[in-house]
Amino acid sequence: MATDTSSFLIAESQLILDDARRQKAERIKTVGSPIQLSGKALAMCVQGSYVWIAENTAVARKVDLESGKTLQLYKGHTGPVTTLAFCDKVSGSGDGKILITGSWDQTIKVWDTDTKALLSSTPNAHADFVKSLLVFPSLNLLVSSGSDKIVRFWDLSTPEQKQPLRSLGSISSHTRPVECLDGKALSPTSAILYTADTMGVIKSWTLEKESGPFPRWRGTLQEELSHHRTRINEMIYGNGQLWTASSDETVQVLRQDSSVTRNIKTPPPISHPVAVRSILPLALTEYAEPYLITGAGDMLRVYDVTSPEEPEFVRDVDAHWHDVTAIRLWKRVTLDSEGRTRIEPWIISTSLDSTIRKWPLSELLTPAPPTQTIPPPVLPLPAAKPTEFQMTEDEERELAELLDSD
Repeated sequence: MATDTSSFLIAESQLILDDARRQKAERIKTVGSPIQLSGKALAMCVQGSYVWIAENTAVARKVDLESGKTLQLYKGHTGPVTTLAFCDKVSGSGDGKILITGSWDQTIKVWDTDTKALLSSTPNAHADFVKSLLVFPSLNLLVSSGSDKIVRFWDLSTPEQKQPLRSLGSISSHTRPVECLDGKALSPTSAILYTADTMGVIKSWTLEKESGPFPRWRGTLQEELSHHRTRINEMIYGNGQLWTASSDETVQVLRQDSSVTRNIKTPPPISHPVAVRSILPLALTEYAEPYLITGAGDMLRVYDVTSPEEPEFVRDVDAHWHDVTAIRLWKRVTLDSEGRTRIEPWIISTSLDSTIRKWPLSELLTPAPPTQTIPPPVLPLPAAKPTEFQMTEDEERELAELLDSD
């Protein structure tokens, strides 16, 4: 009776991978001044000197980036917290004191970060996992997406009101789970919205606020993009550019015109050795540096994208021992020896290795020194051996035919 060994092979490969990760965890245990988490970081947001983490342990966590201490825990979800966003407690103030979380438990929860109180919970916000949240602050609008393939709109005009969020409409155009969202408000009644799914399809929409006593938001499809072969893991829009990271092992950037209805030019994809899960195009930050930082596998990779048509690889960093899940910019504020304020850009990364790690941007942008190779020693040639008998190709073919005839 034949024995199926496929499960043995899978188990053996997993053991090899686990052993390699254990060795790497020991090798880089102090790299990036790691902050240890209780669970795996699935999403991240940096505000001031704090980092907010969505964890697979069903909590959202606020961590001080300087001390590494957990300052607040938000408990209430019954499944992994997959996404988080912020809105103002006082509309238009920019205070960002309202935390919004989405989870595998299909709910969206709203929290007061001053008191840590749960303000509201919207059950069955989606019929499957909540995957992404996007806030348009000036529109008092929350957009959510889920594994149920639906994009939904929610009213944020009264976030402190202790009742479920009011639905303002939805989009049901995707045929696969909608993994990520991004966009930009155009006016008090309109916006650009991008939605991306696990099939690699990106759709661009114009959103319009309908008039009436109970106004709703309506999405009009402008364009469908399919330049990725599979799942979009992160998508960032700004300055007329749409940056996307995919499991097809590429990062791509599309230049869009002002109406976002026509693709102007598609530079070649930036290829990686493994799936790309997270990106940080520094050109879209206030520092406006022509660099791209990506998280592919357990590595951070840096590219000079001064010319998107010819991106230049700068360096890679052994950042984590498991997959990087998010990369964000931190404006670190310190005081020098004379008491003057100093602001320095740092990069924050999180990973499935349950750590937060911190990197000075200047360090990441510096090419790694070349590896010095030591030439192998010159050994004396071995004594010549008698020539061994070898068959010619014709003789090997004849032998094979004889064996087949038996």
